[in-house]
Amino acid sequence: MKIIAKIHTGFKEKFGIPRQSALSSARGKIVFEKPYRNPDALRGIEGYSHLWIIWQFSEAIREDFTPTVRPPRLGGNKKVGVFATRSPFRPNPIGLSSVKLTEIKEEAGLGTVLYVEGADMPDGTPIYDIKPYIAYTDSHPDAISGFAEKEYGKKLSVTFSEDIAIRLSEEEINELLPLLEEDPRPSYQADSTREYGMIYGNKEIFFKVDGNELFVVGIK
Repeated sequence: MKIIAKIHTGFKEKFGIPRQSALSSARGKIVFEKPYRNPDALRGIEGYSHLWIIWQFSEAIREDFTPTVRPPRLGGNKKVGVFATRSPFRPNPIGLSSVKLTEIKEEAGLGTVLYVEGADMPDGTPIYDIKPYIAYTDSHPDAISGFAEKEYGKKLSVTFSEDIAIRLSEEEINELLPLLEEDPRPSYQADSTREYGMIYGNKEIFFKVDGNELFVVGIK
């Protein structure tokens, strides 16, 4: 397997990364490795609105095989077969994400760079391949999504205090809001007094959760 590119995102650590791609408007910048900076390799890509990214779970590489995992969305205490989940702990550390292509740009020293939205990968994640998303074959509106379907649509109400909101740009708030609405905490943590910290870009956001409400209480 050859690494063709790396994606740069605001996610500097695992905590806070969206559980699925396209659940947020988090941006990503795909920079190709030197052997693959040939513009001919991207000829025609501007005709697609979305892309499939095949990437490496670089933070979850392991030698042993575990047939079951404990999905955080099931509370972290129920075992499910690894092939019935999107857990990063797999025989081959391969991830698959669907992202929106927002810009194609030539940049000095980097060649052609792709800008995307809906990224769910840590900063610097290696990419194995990029393929176009084709709506009439890749979209299945009547598909059944197992245990993941039961969790979809549950969002928290997010409140930024006035003194914190003025320290963030409108763009930053628009990016942070979907990430926080999805509840970055592990599902088995429900302590309303605990303060959590999530790094995104060059800022660390501190918050508390009480029931279905998330309160942003600090920023650094």
